Amino acid sequence: MKINKILGIAVVAAASAGALVAGSIPASAAPEFTPLNAEMLPAMQRDLGLTHDQAVSRLATENAAAGLEQSLTAALGDGFGGATFDAATGKLSVGVTDAAKLGQVQASGADAKLVRFSTKQLDSTVDKLNAGESAAPKSVTSWGVDTASNRVTITVAPGQVSAAEGYLTKSGVDKTSVSVVESAEIPQLQYDVRGGDAYYIGGRSRCSVGFSVNGGFLTAGHCAAGGGSLAGYNQVAMGSFGTWRFPGSDYARANVNSNWVPRGLINNNTRVTGSTSAATGASACKSGSTTGWTCGTIGAKNQTVRYAEGTVTGMTATDIRSAAGDSGGSIIAGNQAQGMLSGGNTTVTYFFPIGPALSATGSTLVRG
Repeated sequence: MKINKILGIAVVAAASAGALVAGSIPASAAPEFTPLNAEMLPAMQRDLGLTHDQAVSRLATENAAAGLEQSLTAALGDGFGGATFDAATGKLSVGVTDAAKLGQVQASGADAKLVRFSTKQLDSTVDKLNAGESAAPKSVTSWGVDTASNRVTITVAPGQVSAAEGYLTKSGVDKTSVSVVESAEIPQLQYDVRGGDAYYIGGRSRCSVGFSVNGGFLTAGHCAAGGGSLAGYNQVAMGSFGTWRFPGSDYARANVNSNWVPRGLINNNTRVTGSTSAATGASACKSGSTTGWTCGTIGAKNQTVRYAEGTVTGMTATDIRSAAGDSGGSIIAGNQAQGMLSGGNTTVTYFFPIGPALSATGSTLVRG
């Protein structure tokens, strides 16, 4: 499977009808953005093919687009049909189910397009598929909202489209809201190490810190599944896992002892200043102890991924390069924490969003 399918750049089903309305993010809405670390810009230049100035400009525009998406989500309510950031034009494209509200989006500076399904409707389709997940055939490997196509995309092994169709029928979803994509890639958990600094679990395995929180840090839930005491990158006793969940979700909170002080930093000195969710299409980077600092783009959100070890819902796809041993690692856009690396395959890396993890564990993000 090519990454553009899961990221919503090219899809099986055609997007809903509706002409684009011209618009752009005003210059005043995209103030100069200065990354607060030494390695982010070089990594973006290398992985995204940008010059230094282009990387800085893109971060500024994406920062403004994230705020604009939040505002329009609230203003449009049930008429909001999702938003996608187009790096080529530097614009946010917003789907609207009510033609009367196209002008409202245009006036905000974003592009506007008329779509058939609202985000609420597509999320409801995902909820129905999730509810019947145990009945889904093993040939179905993932499903989730694809904002760019205004559909829910369900991924199935080659030659197994009929199995996916049967599951859609059994789930009772509106089939017109779903696109089926064939892919030979199978998502797998990537244990061993992920995130910034490595930590060791019961002397058996290794993962990585995601983001610091009050009294500890967040990481991948599958890292905690086997239990055991924790040791830091230097093998000094670190603490133990507290709240964690896998499968279903993929998050864990580790509580550290007095030898360790949580900082609002990633191990390449990236400062973490918040947790605003970046738009689909925005650039993001990952810090992992196997593949280091790598960058790519935010892809489709609200993805359900069926690992052999269990199903995880609510994840986000990216084309950021990762490998086994990156589990739990930090995904960051600009200086905003996005989530903890979960797993993937050779073309897609999934992360579990930090917002639900903070809420579920009762944690507060430590800011740099």
